Amino acid sequence: MIRGPLANPAFRAQFSGHETFPLRHLWLKKAYDQVAASKGGVAPKSLFNDAEAIVTFGVGKNMVGAIRHWALTCGILKEDGDVFRTTNIGDYLFSDETGVDPFLEAPATLWLLHWMMAGTPERCTTWFYVFNHLTVQTFDHDAIAAPLRDYRDQQNARLKNKIRASDATIKRDVECFLRSYVPTRQGKFSDDLFEPALVPLGLIRAVSSKSYQFRRGAKPTLPDGVFLYALHEFWMRHAPDQQTLSVEALTFEPGSPGRVFKLDEDALVERLARIEESSARAYLWSDTAGVRNVARRSHNPDPMMFLASAYETATQRSAA
Repeated sequence: MIRGPLANPAFRAQFSGHETFPLRHLWLKKAYDQVAASKGGVAPKSLFNDAEAIVTFGVGKNMVGAIRHWALTCGILKEDGDVFRTTNIGDYLFSDETGVDPFLEAPATLWLLHWMMAGTPERCTTWFYVFNHLTVQTFDHDAIAAPLRDYRDQQNARLKNKIRASDATIKRDVECFLRSYVPTRQGKFSDDLFEPALVPLGLIRAVSSKSYQFRRGAKPTLPDGVFLYALHEFWMRHAPDQQTLSVEALTFEPGSPGRVFKLDEDALVERLARIEESSARAYLWSDTAGVRNVARRSHNPDPMMFLASAYETATQRSAA
C-alpha cells in the first residue's frame, strides 16, 4: 500500500518534462547563467521557448525543454509568476563569483541533486516512487512501469483533474530514469560531459541487459553535510512539530534519507552516532534502552550551514 506524499489525494503525479533526456553536467550552469545574466536576475519564461532559445543554449529544442525541467526540479531556478529567478541553492553552486561547484565536479553536488529529484514527487514522480516505494532489490523496467500505471489509474478514479500520462509516457519516463543512473558505455571510452550526471553515484547497477539492482549500504562519497541537509528537509516535511525522529522513520519512511540515499540501517546509525559533531550540536543522538532516535536542539536549523560544511570538508581533504 502506498503511503506518504503519493497517497495524498491532492497530489498530481508528473511523468514528463525532461523530454526523455537525463540531466547532463553542464545544463544547470547554462540555465543558471542565462537567468542570472538577465536584468535584475529575472528572466521571462520565453527564455526557454522563444525562437532564440536554441541559439542561446546551443542545443536542440527538446534539450532546451529538458534543461528547463532539470533546473526547476533541482531547485536551481524557481518560477515566480511570469518569470524565472535564481535560488539560494543556484547562487551557492553556480554563481561566477562565489559558486562552490559550477561544473558539478564535487560528489556532494551530485548527491544533493539526486536528493532534489528523488526526495519529493512533484516533478519526478518516477524517481520518488522507485527510491521510496520499490521494495525489491532487483527489478526490470516493467517492475517500475506497471505499478506506476496502476497508481495513475487509481488516482484518476478519484481526481477531478486527471493525470494525463499515457502508458507510452510512463514507459519513456522509466527509461529516462534508468538512463539517469546506469552507465550506458560500459567497456567503452566515456566522455563525462555526455554521460548522465548522476551515473557516478553508483546507486543502481545493471545485472543483465534488462535487469537492474540497487546498491544499498554505506555511501562513502555522501558528505555528512548533504545528509544533514536532507535530514532537515525530510523532518520539516514529515514531522515539523516533533522534536525527535526515530531510526525507523529515518530509514524506512517515504522521502527519508535512508530511502532516498539507499542507506541500510547500519549505515544510517553510523552517521547518526556522529551527528552531534557533524551538525555542530544542531542534532543529538540517543540510544537508550533500545530506543534510538535523533533530537533537534533548534526547531529550524539553517540547512545552508550543513551544505557549507560538506564543501568545506571536501576542500580541506583536497588541500591535505
